[in-house]
Amino acid sequence: MRNYTSFNRNEWAKLAPLDKVNITKEELADIKSLGDVIDLTDVHEIYTSLISYLHLVYQQKKNAQKAQIKFLHKSFSPAPFIIGISGSVAVGKSTTARLLQLLLSRTYPELKVHLMTTDGFIYPNEELKRHNLMPRKGFPESYDMALLSNFLRDVLSGKSDIVYPLYSQELSDIVPGKYGHVKNPDVLIIEGINTLQLPESGQVVTSDFFDFSIYIDAEEDLIEKWYMQRFRKVLKLNKNKPDNFYYKMANGPLEDAIQLAEETWQMVNLVNLREYIAPTKERASLILHKTDGHLIDRIYLRHI
Repeated sequence: MRNYTSFNRNEWAKLAPLDKVNITKEELADIKSLGDVIDLTDVHEIYTSLISYLHLVYQQKKNAQKAQIKFLHKSFSPAPFIIGISGSVAVGKSTTARLLQLLLSRTYPELKVHLMTTDGFIYPNEELKRHNLMPRKGFPESYDMALLSNFLRDVLSGKSDIVYPLYSQELSDIVPGKYGHVKNPDVLIIEGINTLQLPESGQVVTSDFFDFSIYIDAEEDLIEKWYMQRFRKVLKLNKNKPDNFYYKMANGPLEDAIQLAEETWQMVNLVNLREYIAPTKERASLILHKTDGHLIDRIYLRHI
């Protein structure tokens, strides 16, 4: 790809500092998303180099902020360093986001690192139904992009406590009356399928707020396989949870549930990936490419 330097796994691993991050198998298991595959080798060969590079870019921003304050003779609240993480459903975005939060906090304990997802900015199901958008849930028009843009403006302004909506995977809906808070972090990690998407005409480009962005990439057939594997696991986990969105499917005919999942992949997730998610890949600062077994085999770093 143009404007990127490509690394294979061994080449990237050689960029890591000699000191390894202290993280256990148990900690890794706690942050791993359902269906994802990751081990300590991935941490040492992929993510140790990544967090070192992220810290380098973070320091560059801090130095630029200090120089600006000195030049203007005017103090202001510095904005956090914002990392955006994008990619298809079932590709491992959440695992990467949680792992980066853990590793950055562990390696640089002076940093306050906050993690959130853009799921909270999707319209509530009732509103989606009212506008006949339930079949388009997850597509750009199902998100309140104006609310997300306003949220990001508040983040950049240095506001001390910023509230955002919360989404529940168990309910498959926005949680009424529950909110997350961003309180002056040094690093803010934002994960979601729409973090790099181009908005409708006249709206602010969300990724313009990011200092660094990561795209998790894989071939379509692999992502579909991971999606279906995860769906089967979700059914098993929620067979005895009446309040869960998947409870009825988990207790109905398995073939009906599988057919629905396959239709959802073909008609929703694959279309969304091809039309709105994958085209944003080359807007990312760094691309992590996965192959069988969620193995990261290539890393693409955008030229500065």
